[in-house]
Amino acid sequence: MATYRELLEQRDSLEQQIAEARRSEVASAIAQAKQLIAEYGLSAADCGFRGLGASSGKARTTVAVKYRGPNGESWSGRGKAPNWLTSLEAQDRRRDEFLVSR
Repeated sequence: MATYRELLEQRDSLEQQIAEARRSEVASAIAQAKQLIAEYGLSAADCGFRGLGASSGKARTTVAVKYRGPNGESWSGRGKAPNWLTSLEAQDRRRDEFLVSR
């Protein structure tokens, strides 16, 4: 029966072999995938990848400014109120004063 140290050495050797086999197989898989993509003219969307490329879902749109501060600061009215607005409100100013008329 093998000793503890011998088994640890075997494990280290096996881990190195496993890592090398994985590197080799991954490289082969990548080459094969690239060949298939080129052969069939596939895109990332065709392969089921999201968030890659220009055609990855909804396009972001800008939101119009709803509030404008005395120094030109702006806020769309979405999310947490900016510091400039909360500090003005703390000075007994009303949020309605900074509404942008449309």
